[in-house]
Amino acid sequence: MNILLSNDDGVRAEGIIRFAEVLRTLGDVYVFAPTEQMSCCGHGVSVKKTICARDVRFPGAVRAVAVDGTPADCMKVAFKMLAEDGVEVDMVFSGVNMGGNLGTDTLYSGTISAAMEAILIGIPAVAASVDSHEPRHYEAVLDLALRLGRLGPAGLRGDTVLSINAPDLPREEIKGVKVTRLGVREYDAWIREESREDGLRTYKYASSNPIYAKGIPEDTDVAAHRDGYATITPLGHDLTARGLVEETRKLIDGLHRTESG
Repeated sequence: MNILLSNDDGVRAEGIIRFAEVLRTLGDVYVFAPTEQMSCCGHGVSVKKTICARDVRFPGAVRAVAVDGTPADCMKVAFKMLAEDGVEVDMVFSGVNMGGNLGTDTLYSGTISAAMEAILIGIPAVAASVDSHEPRHYEAVLDLALRLGRLGPAGLRGDTVLSINAPDLPREEIKGVKVTRLGVREYDAWIREESREDGLRTYKYASSNPIYAKGIPEDTDVAAHRDGYATITPLGHDLTARGLVEETRKLIDGLHRTESG
């Protein structure tokens, strides 16, 4: 099995190095990851600059390439370069991310976006994250990812990213694993003003503490992590609010009637 591995923390991050170590037990690992830290870059691609890619040494990988771009750039470059070499990718893994990708975090996550690039072309993908920016415990999330990887491309859907999130706890202290839907992830502060001078204001994004508000639905990933569980959440690229399609259609029909009347 040919495995493509990426992340958003950079090609030298501890999480991706540990991931490659376990994934090599499943097959040949090809690493294409950002040259530098690219957290919270979302699904951006570098349409206005030249993307540089160079081969680097990487433990456990058949080939590793550092890409001077976003995680989505990494995937696009990887699919092109590997196809030119006659390598057909069977599965994609992304991570292990330093920090959770829970709830609305997924909208900002480069880790999730790298995995999304795979399912856009029908390749099963697994994203893995530890809910700490300085993780100490990778065992649980790596074990879950490995178990999913053993199912292989025949056992997983090519239109779905399975997003694993684990608390930064020893495996024996995690209460269990829940399959969840996305919740709403809130923080006490995201952006802070640093200075004001001559009409110019400067701001800096800050990674802050999560807020666990009352009334969080119990079937969400956010609630499960609050309670000490690891989660697996199936994600797709279709952002359609399906329950509102008919309501929106009626709204637009009403606008047309009003304008024509």
